[in-house]
Amino acid sequence: MTRARWIAATAAAVIAMASPVIAQDIAVTNAKLVLGDGSGPIDGGTVVVRGGRVVAVGRNVGVPAGMRTIDAQGRFVTPGLVAGYSQVGLIEVDAVDESNDTETDHLVYSAAIDIAPALNPLGEPVGVGRAAGVTRALVYPGSSGQLFNGRGALVDLGKDADMVTRAGLFQYVQFGETGAARTGGSRAATFLMFREMLAEARDYGRNPAAYDGRSKDSLLTRGDAQALLRVLRGDDRLFIQVNRAADIRAVLGLRREYPAIRITLIGAAEGWMVARDIAQAGVPVIAHGLRDLPQDFESLGATQSNIGRMRAAGVNVSIGQIDDDGTMRPYYARQYAGNLVAITQIPGASGLSWDQAMVAITSGPASAAGVDDLVGSLRPGRVGDVVIWSGDPLELSSAPQTVIIDGVEQDLTTRQTRLRDRYRTPAPTALPKAYDR
Repeated sequence: MTRARWIAATAAAVIAMASPVIAQDIAVTNAKLVLGDGSGPIDGGTVVVRGGRVVAVGRNVGVPAGMRTIDAQGRFVTPGLVAGYSQVGLIEVDAVDESNDTETDHLVYSAAIDIAPALNPLGEPVGVGRAAGVTRALVYPGSSGQLFNGRGALVDLGKDADMVTRAGLFQYVQFGETGAARTGGSRAATFLMFREMLAEARDYGRNPAAYDGRSKDSLLTRGDAQALLRVLRGDDRLFIQVNRAADIRAVLGLRREYPAIRITLIGAAEGWMVARDIAQAGVPVIAHGLRDLPQDFESLGATQSNIGRMRAAGVNVSIGQIDDDGTMRPYYARQYAGNLVAITQIPGASGLSWDQAMVAITSGPASAAGVDDLVGSLRPGRVGDVVIWSGDPLELSSAPQTVIIDGVEQDLTTRQTRLRDRYRTPAPTALPKAYDR
Protein backbone atom coordinates (compact mmCIF):
# COMPACT_ATOMS: atom_id res chain seq x y z
CA MET A 1 0.00 0.00 0.00
CA THR A 2 1.39 3.41 -0.93
CA ARG A 3 1.76 6.12 1.68
CA ALA A 4 -1.04 8.12 0.07
CA ARG A 5 -3.41 5.15 0.11
CA TRP A 6 -2.47 4.39 3.73
CA ILE A 7 -3.18 7.98 4.78
CA ALA A 8 -6.51 7.93 2.93
CA ALA A 9 -7.51 4.62 4.52
CA THR A 10 -6.55 5.86 7.99
CA ALA A 11 -8.45 9.12 7.48
CA ALA A 12 -11.53 7.19 6.41
CA ALA A 13 -11.26 5.02 9.52
CA VAL A 14 -10.97 8.10 11.74
CA ILE A 15 -14.08 9.64 10.14
CA ALA A 16 -16.01 6.38 10.56
CA MET A 17 -15.04 6.08 14.23
CA ALA A 18 -16.02 9.68 14.90
CA SER A 19 -19.65 8.72 14.36
CA PRO A 20 -21.44 7.71 17.57
CA VAL A 21 -21.81 3.94 18.08
CA ILE A 22 -25.22 2.94 19.37
CA ALA A 23 -25.53 -0.20 21.48
CA GLN A 24 -27.85 -2.73 19.91
CA ASP A 25 -30.42 -4.92 21.61
CA ILE A 26 -29.30 -8.45 20.77
CA ALA A 27 -30.24 -11.94 21.90
CA VAL A 28 -27.95 -14.92 21.26
CA THR A 29 -29.92 -18.16 21.39
CA ASN A 30 -29.32 -21.90 21.07
CA ALA A 31 -25.88 -21.54 22.63
CA LYS A 32 -23.51 -23.74 24.56
CA LEU A 33 -23.40 -20.94 27.06
CA VAL A 34 -20.36 -20.30 29.27
CA LEU A 35 -20.97 -17.65 31.93
CA GLY A 36 -17.32 -17.20 32.86
CA ASP A 37 -17.96 -17.56 36.59
CA GLY A 38 -16.67 -21.12 36.97
CA SER A 39 -19.99 -22.85 36.35
CA GLY A 40 -20.29 -25.44 33.59
CA PRO A 41 -21.61 -24.76 30.08
CA ILE A 42 -25.37 -24.47 29.65
CA ASP A 43 -26.73 -26.28 26.60
CA GLY A 44 -29.51 -24.49 24.79
CA GLY A 45 -28.71 -21.25 26.58
CA THR A 46 -29.70 -17.69 25.73
CA VAL A 47 -28.09 -14.36 26.58
CA VAL A 48 -30.03 -11.12 26.14
CA VAL A 49 -28.16 -7.79 25.83
CA ARG A 50 -30.09 -4.54 26.04
CA GLY A 51 -28.58 -1.05 26.09
CA GLY A 52 -25.06 -2.49 26.14
CA ARG A 53 -25.64 -4.64 29.25
CA VAL A 54 -26.55 -8.27 29.88
CA VAL A 55 -30.12 -8.32 31.20
CA ALA A 56 -30.99 -12.03 31.12
CA VAL A 57 -29.05 -15.26 30.70
CA GLY A 58 -29.62 -18.99 31.03
CA ARG A 59 -31.82 -21.77 29.71
CA ASN A 60 -35.50 -21.06 28.99
CA VAL A 61 -34.91 -17.32 28.77
CA GLY A 62 -37.51 -15.51 26.71
CA VAL A 63 -36.47 -13.17 23.91
CA PRO A 64 -38.42 -9.88 23.74
CA ALA A 65 -40.52 -9.48 20.62
CA GLY A 66 -38.79 -7.70 17.78
CA MET A 67 -35.30 -8.03 19.25
CA ARG A 68 -32.51 -8.97 16.85
CA THR A 69 -31.63 -12.62 17.40
CA ILE A 70 -28.47 -14.55 16.53
CA ASP A 71 -28.79 -18.33 16.46
CA ALA A 72 -25.53 -19.78 17.79
CA GLN A 73 -26.49 -23.20 16.40
CA GLY A 74 -25.17 -25.00 19.48
CA ARG A 75 -21.76 -23.35 19.39
CA PHE A 76 -19.82 -22.11 22.42
CA VAL A 77 -20.84 -18.62 23.52
CA THR A 78 -18.66 -16.97 26.16
CA PRO A 79 -17.98 -13.59 27.69
CA GLY A 80 -15.31 -11.64 25.87
CA LEU A 81 -11.79 -12.56 26.94
CA VAL A 82 -10.03 -10.19 29.35
CA ALA A 83 -6.30 -9.74 28.74
CA GLY A 84 -4.66 -9.79 32.16
CA TYR A 85 -1.49 -8.04 31.01
CA SER A 86 -1.24 -5.94 27.87
CA GLN A 87 -0.06 -2.66 26.39
CA VAL A 88 -2.60 -2.64 23.58
CA GLY A 89 -3.35 0.88 22.45
CA LEU A 90 0.10 2.10 23.51
CA ILE A 91 2.13 0.33 20.82
CA GLU A 92 1.77 0.19 17.05
CA VAL A 93 5.18 -1.27 16.15
CA ASP A 94 7.47 -2.33 19.00
CA ALA A 95 10.69 -1.40 17.25
CA VAL A 96 9.51 2.05 16.15
CA ASP A 97 10.02 4.44 19.06
CA GLU A 98 7.64 7.03 17.63
CA SER A 99 4.76 4.53 17.79
CA ASN A 100 5.62 3.23 21.26
CA ASP A 101 4.17 5.14 24.22
CA THR A 102 4.98 2.66 26.97
CA GLU A 103 8.15 4.10 28.50
CA THR A 104 9.19 7.48 29.92
CA ASP A 105 12.75 6.99 31.08
CA HIS A 106 13.85 10.62 31.33
CA LEU A 107 11.03 12.28 33.27
CA VAL A 108 10.82 13.51 36.86
CA TYR A 109 7.32 12.02 37.20
CA SER A 110 6.61 8.35 37.87
CA ALA A 111 3.50 7.37 39.86
CA ALA A 112 1.54 10.29 38.38
CA ILE A 113 1.95 9.09 34.79
CA ASP A 114 -1.48 8.05 33.48
CA ILE A 115 -1.53 6.06 30.25
CA ALA A 116 -5.14 6.92 29.32
CA PRO A 117 -4.44 10.01 27.14
CA ALA A 118 -1.92 8.04 25.04
CA LEU A 119 -4.26 5.17 24.10
CA ASN A 120 -4.97 4.83 20.38
CA PRO A 121 -8.17 2.94 19.47
CA LEU A 122 -7.13 2.96 15.79
CA GLY A 123 -3.99 0.92 16.38
CA GLU A 124 -3.75 -2.32 14.44
CA PRO A 125 -3.06 -4.38 17.61
CA VAL A 126 -6.49 -3.31 18.89
CA GLY A 127 -8.16 -4.88 15.86
CA VAL A 128 -6.03 -8.02 16.14
CA GLY A 129 -7.06 -8.50 19.76
CA ARG A 130 -10.72 -7.87 18.93
CA ALA A 131 -10.63 -10.47 16.15
CA ALA A 132 -9.12 -12.94 18.64
CA GLY A 133 -12.10 -12.59 21.00
CA VAL A 134 -10.39 -10.22 23.45
CA THR A 135 -12.91 -7.54 24.38
CA ARG A 136 -11.23 -5.96 27.43
CA ALA A 137 -7.63 -5.55 28.55
CA LEU A 138 -5.72 -4.40 31.60
CA VAL A 139 -3.17 -2.03 30.07
CA TYR A 140 0.05 -1.38 31.96
CA PRO A 141 2.51 1.51 31.79
CA GLY A 142 6.07 0.59 30.91
CA SER A 143 9.18 1.77 32.69
CA SER A 144 9.29 5.29 34.10
CA GLY A 145 12.96 4.97 34.99
CA GLN A 146 11.95 5.16 38.66
CA LEU A 147 10.42 2.71 41.13
CA PHE A 148 6.77 3.33 40.25
CA ASN A 149 5.70 2.94 36.63
CA GLY A 150 2.43 4.87 36.76
CA ARG A 151 -1.32 4.35 36.47
CA GLY A 152 -2.83 1.63 34.29
CA ALA A 153 -6.32 1.34 32.84
CA LEU A 154 -9.07 -1.05 31.85
CA VAL A 155 -9.87 -0.64 28.16
CA ASP A 156 -12.27 -2.10 25.63
CA LEU A 157 -11.23 -3.19 22.15
CA GLY A 158 -14.40 -2.07 20.41
CA LYS A 159 -14.18 -0.29 17.08
CA ASP A 160 -15.06 3.17 18.32
CA ALA A 161 -13.29 6.38 19.27
CA ASP A 162 -13.09 5.86 23.05
CA MET A 163 -11.41 2.72 24.35
CA VAL A 164 -11.08 3.73 28.01
CA THR A 165 -13.42 1.81 30.30
CA ARG A 166 -11.80 2.93 33.54
CA ALA A 167 -8.75 5.17 33.68
CA GLY A 168 -6.37 5.19 36.63
CA LEU A 169 -7.58 1.79 37.79
CA PHE A 170 -4.28 0.70 39.31
CA GLN A 171 -0.75 1.82 40.14
CA TYR A 172 2.02 -0.40 38.82
CA VAL A 173 5.36 -1.08 40.52
CA GLN A 174 8.05 -3.69 39.87
CA PHE A 175 9.96 -5.28 42.73
CA GLY A 176 12.58 -8.03 42.57
CA GLU A 177 15.48 -7.68 40.15
CA THR A 178 13.87 -4.85 38.17
CA GLY A 179 13.04 -2.82 41.26
CA ALA A 180 16.51 -3.39 42.68
CA ALA A 181 18.10 -2.14 39.46
CA ARG A 182 16.11 1.10 39.75
CA THR A 183 17.06 1.68 43.39
CA GLY A 184 20.81 1.19 43.36
CA GLY A 185 20.99 -2.57 42.86
CA SER A 186 19.58 -3.80 46.17
CA ARG A 187 16.24 -5.29 47.15
CA ALA A 188 16.70 -3.75 50.59
CA ALA A 189 16.88 -0.33 48.95
CA THR A 190 13.74 -1.10 46.95
CA PHE A 191 11.66 -1.72 50.07
CA LEU A 192 13.18 1.30 51.82
CA MET A 193 12.42 3.56 48.85
CA PHE A 194 8.89 2.16 48.63
CA ARG A 195 8.18 2.91 52.31
CA GLU A 196 9.73 6.36 52.13
CA MET A 197 7.68 7.27 49.06
CA LEU A 198 4.46 6.15 50.73
CA ALA A 199 5.40 8.09 53.88
CA GLU A 200 5.93 11.20 51.79
CA ALA A 201 2.56 10.67 50.08
CA ARG A 202 0.96 10.37 53.53
CA ASP A 203 2.60 13.65 54.57
CA TYR A 204 1.17 15.26 51.47
CA GLY A 205 -2.29 13.98 52.37
CA ARG A 206 -2.09 15.49 55.84
CA ASN A 207 -1.20 18.97 54.58
CA PRO A 208 -1.29 19.35 50.78
CA ALA A 209 -0.73 23.12 50.92
CA ALA A 210 2.55 22.70 52.79
CA TYR A 211 3.94 20.05 50.47
CA ASP A 212 6.51 21.40 48.05
CA GLY A 213 7.57 18.43 45.95
CA ARG A 214 10.19 20.56 44.21
CA SER A 215 13.15 20.54 46.58
CA LYS A 216 16.12 18.24 46.06
CA ASP A 217 15.15 16.36 49.22
CA SER A 218 11.69 15.45 47.90
CA LEU A 219 11.27 11.91 46.62
CA LEU A 220 7.97 12.76 44.94
CA THR A 221 6.54 15.54 42.86
CA ARG A 222 3.13 16.82 43.89
CA GLY A 223 1.56 14.76 41.10
CA ASP A 224 3.31 11.59 42.25
CA ALA A 225 2.29 12.26 45.85
CA GLN A 226 -1.35 12.66 44.79
CA ALA A 227 -1.22 9.38 42.85
CA LEU A 228 0.31 7.41 45.73
CA LEU A 229 -2.12 8.91 48.21
CA ARG A 230 -4.88 7.25 46.18
CA VAL A 231 -3.06 3.94 46.67
CA LEU A 232 -2.70 4.51 50.41
CA ARG A 233 -6.42 5.20 50.71
CA GLY A 234 -7.33 2.13 48.65
CA ASP A 235 -8.89 4.17 45.83
CA ASP A 236 -6.47 2.70 43.25
CA ARG A 237 -5.22 -0.87 43.39
CA LEU A 238 -1.50 -1.53 43.64
CA PHE A 239 -0.23 -4.06 41.08
CA ILE A 240 3.17 -5.36 42.21
CA GLN A 241 5.24 -7.42 39.80
CA VAL A 242 7.28 -9.87 41.84
CA ASN A 243 8.54 -13.41 41.19
CA ARG A 244 10.83 -14.81 43.89
CA ALA A 245 9.12 -16.60 46.78
CA ALA A 246 11.07 -14.60 49.37
CA ASP A 247 10.10 -11.35 47.66
CA ILE A 248 6.45 -12.37 47.61
CA ARG A 249 6.54 -12.96 51.39
CA ALA A 250 8.11 -9.54 51.87
CA VAL A 251 5.43 -7.90 49.71
CA LEU A 252 2.68 -9.62 51.69
CA GLY A 253 4.28 -8.14 54.80
CA LEU A 254 3.72 -4.67 53.32
CA ARG A 255 0.00 -5.38 53.36
CA ARG A 256 0.14 -5.75 57.13
CA GLU A 257 1.88 -2.37 57.37
CA TYR A 258 -0.59 -0.67 55.03
CA PRO A 259 -3.93 -2.49 55.51
CA ALA A 260 -5.87 -0.10 53.27
CA ILE A 261 -3.71 -0.90 50.23
CA ARG A 262 -5.34 -3.35 47.83
CA ILE A 263 -2.51 -5.44 46.38
CA THR A 264 -2.54 -7.65 43.29
CA LEU A 265 0.56 -9.74 42.55
CA ILE A 266 1.79 -9.83 38.96
CA GLY A 267 4.03 -12.63 37.69
CA ALA A 268 4.58 -14.68 40.88
CA ALA A 269 6.76 -17.26 39.08
CA GLU A 270 7.51 -18.92 42.41
CA GLY A 271 4.05 -18.29 43.81
CA TRP A 272 3.36 -22.00 44.28
CA MET A 273 6.10 -22.10 46.93
CA VAL A 274 4.22 -19.58 49.12
CA ALA A 275 0.69 -20.28 47.88
CA ARG A 276 -0.75 -20.75 51.37
CA ASP A 277 0.59 -17.37 52.45
CA ILE A 278 -0.93 -15.68 49.38
CA ALA A 279 -4.27 -17.39 49.92
CA GLN A 280 -4.32 -16.49 53.64
CA ALA A 281 -3.63 -12.84 52.77
CA GLY A 282 -6.50 -12.88 50.25
CA VAL A 283 -4.29 -11.31 47.57
CA PRO A 284 -5.17 -12.09 43.93
CA VAL A 285 -2.53 -13.07 41.39
CA ILE A 286 -2.16 -12.60 37.65
CA ALA A 287 0.50 -15.10 36.55
CA HIS A 288 2.06 -16.26 33.33
CA GLY A 289 0.42 -19.39 31.98
CA LEU A 290 3.57 -20.84 30.40
CA ARG A 291 6.60 -19.98 32.47
CA ASP A 292 8.00 -23.44 32.99
CA LEU A 293 11.75 -22.79 33.00
CA PRO A 294 13.95 -20.38 34.99
CA GLN A 295 14.64 -17.17 33.06
CA ASP A 296 16.61 -15.50 35.84
CA PHE A 297 17.68 -15.97 39.44
CA GLU A 298 14.31 -14.83 40.79
CA SER A 299 12.42 -17.59 38.97
CA LEU A 300 14.53 -20.67 39.66
CA GLY A 301 11.39 -22.42 40.93
CA ALA A 302 9.38 -21.74 37.78
CA THR A 303 7.01 -24.52 36.73
CA GLN A 304 3.99 -24.76 34.49
CA SER A 305 2.18 -26.22 37.50
CA ASN A 306 2.46 -22.84 39.23
CA ILE A 307 -1.06 -21.64 38.48
CA GLY A 308 -2.64 -25.02 39.21
CA ARG A 309 -0.87 -25.32 42.55
CA MET A 310 -1.82 -21.80 43.59
CA ARG A 311 -5.42 -22.44 42.55
CA ALA A 312 -5.48 -25.68 44.59
CA ALA A 313 -4.23 -23.72 47.63
CA GLY A 314 -7.15 -21.30 47.34
CA VAL A 315 -5.45 -18.41 45.54
CA ASN A 316 -7.54 -16.29 43.18
CA VAL A 317 -5.19 -16.69 40.22
CA SER A 318 -5.66 -15.85 36.55
CA ILE A 319 -3.59 -15.68 33.37
CA GLY A 320 -1.64 -12.73 32.03
CA GLN A 321 0.98 -12.60 29.30
CA ILE A 322 3.60 -10.92 31.45
CA ASP A 323 6.51 -9.85 29.21
CA ASP A 324 5.16 -12.18 26.53
CA ASP A 325 3.71 -10.05 23.74
CA GLY A 326 0.27 -9.67 25.24
CA THR A 327 -0.13 -6.68 22.94
CA MET A 328 0.51 -8.19 19.52
CA ARG A 329 -0.54 -11.79 20.25
CA PRO A 330 -3.28 -11.71 22.89
CA TYR A 331 -4.66 -15.00 21.61
CA TYR A 332 -1.81 -16.81 23.37
CA ALA A 333 -3.77 -16.49 26.62
CA ARG A 334 -6.43 -19.01 25.60
CA GLN A 335 -3.70 -21.35 24.34
CA TYR A 336 -2.07 -21.19 27.76
CA ALA A 337 -5.44 -21.78 29.41
CA GLY A 338 -5.94 -24.86 27.22
CA ASN A 339 -2.45 -26.09 28.11
CA LEU A 340 -3.32 -25.89 31.80
CA VAL A 341 -6.33 -28.10 31.16
CA ALA A 342 -4.20 -30.60 29.23
CA ILE A 343 -1.46 -30.96 31.85
CA THR A 344 -3.97 -32.28 34.37
CA GLN A 345 -3.52 -35.56 32.48
CA ILE A 346 0.21 -35.65 33.25
CA PRO A 347 1.10 -37.49 36.46
CA GLY A 348 2.49 -35.09 39.06
CA ALA A 349 1.47 -31.94 37.19
CA SER A 350 -1.12 -29.45 38.41
CA GLY A 351 -3.39 -27.56 36.06
CA LEU A 352 -6.94 -26.31 35.86
CA SER A 353 -10.30 -27.79 34.99
CA TRP A 354 -11.90 -26.50 31.80
CA ASP A 355 -14.27 -24.27 33.77
CA GLN A 356 -11.43 -22.89 35.89
CA ALA A 357 -9.36 -22.21 32.77
CA MET A 358 -12.17 -20.13 31.27
CA VAL A 359 -12.38 -18.11 34.49
CA ALA A 360 -8.62 -17.51 34.27
CA ILE A 361 -9.06 -15.58 30.99
CA THR A 362 -12.42 -13.91 31.63
CA SER A 363 -13.69 -13.01 35.10
CA GLY A 364 -10.38 -13.92 36.78
CA PRO A 365 -8.33 -10.94 35.55
CA ALA A 366 -11.37 -8.72 36.08
CA SER A 367 -11.63 -9.89 39.70
CA ALA A 368 -7.91 -9.30 40.26
CA ALA A 369 -8.46 -5.69 39.16
CA GLY A 370 -11.66 -5.27 41.18
CA VAL A 371 -13.93 -4.83 38.14
CA ASP A 372 -15.61 -8.24 37.98
CA ASP A 373 -18.91 -6.54 38.81
CA LEU A 374 -18.58 -4.82 35.43
CA VAL A 375 -16.75 -7.13 33.01
CA GLY A 376 -15.58 -10.71 32.62
CA SER A 377 -18.80 -12.71 32.84
CA LEU A 378 -22.29 -12.94 31.34
CA ARG A 379 -24.06 -12.34 34.61
CA PRO A 380 -26.90 -9.76 34.45
CA GLY A 381 -25.65 -6.22 34.86
CA ARG A 382 -22.29 -6.87 33.23
CA VAL A 383 -21.29 -5.19 29.98
CA GLY A 384 -22.57 -6.85 26.84
CA ASP A 385 -19.30 -8.46 25.71
CA VAL A 386 -20.22 -11.73 24.00
CA VAL A 387 -18.22 -14.04 21.71
CA ILE A 388 -19.57 -16.86 19.52
CA TRP A 389 -16.84 -19.40 18.73
CA SER A 390 -16.51 -21.86 15.87
CA GLY A 391 -15.57 -24.57 18.39
CA ASP A 392 -14.12 -25.05 21.87
CA PRO A 393 -12.56 -21.66 22.74
CA LEU A 394 -9.59 -23.39 24.39
CA GLU A 395 -8.74 -25.24 21.18
CA LEU A 396 -6.37 -23.48 18.78
CA SER A 397 -8.42 -24.67 15.80
CA SER A 398 -11.36 -22.55 17.03
CA ALA A 399 -11.86 -18.88 16.23
CA PRO A 400 -14.40 -16.15 17.02
CA GLN A 401 -17.23 -15.96 14.52
CA THR A 402 -19.09 -13.09 16.15
CA VAL A 403 -17.75 -10.58 18.68
CA ILE A 404 -20.06 -8.18 20.50
CA ILE A 405 -18.62 -5.38 22.67
CA ASP A 406 -20.88 -3.15 24.74
CA GLY A 407 -23.83 -4.54 22.80
CA VAL A 408 -22.32 -3.66 19.39
CA GLU A 409 -21.41 -6.36 16.89
CA GLN A 410 -17.83 -5.78 15.77
CA ASP A 411 -16.07 -5.83 12.43
CA LEU A 412 -13.41 -8.56 12.66
CA THR A 413 -11.43 -7.38 9.65
CA THR A 414 -7.76 -6.64 10.37
CA ARG A 415 -4.75 -5.66 8.31
CA GLN A 416 -3.74 -9.33 8.35
CA THR A 417 -7.06 -10.51 6.94
CA ARG A 418 -6.99 -7.82 4.28
CA LEU A 419 -3.49 -8.91 3.21
CA ARG A 420 -4.58 -12.56 3.27
CA ASP A 421 -7.56 -11.86 1.05
CA ARG A 422 -5.51 -9.70 -1.30
CA TYR A 423 -2.81 -12.28 -1.95
CA ARG A 424 -4.71 -15.55 -1.50
CA THR A 425 -5.55 -15.82 -5.21
CA PRO A 426 -3.75 -12.92 -6.86
CA ALA A 427 -4.46 -12.17 -10.49
CA PRO A 428 -1.49 -10.84 -12.52
CA THR A 429 -3.24 -7.56 -13.26
CA ALA A 430 -4.09 -7.04 -9.59
CA LEU A 431 -0.52 -7.29 -8.30
CA PRO A 432 1.21 -4.16 -7.01
CA LYS A 433 3.65 -2.49 -9.38
CA ALA A 434 6.65 -3.93 -7.56
CA TYR A 435 5.60 -7.41 -8.68
CA ASP A 436 5.48 -6.61 -12.40
CA ARG A 437 9.12 -7.52 -12.97
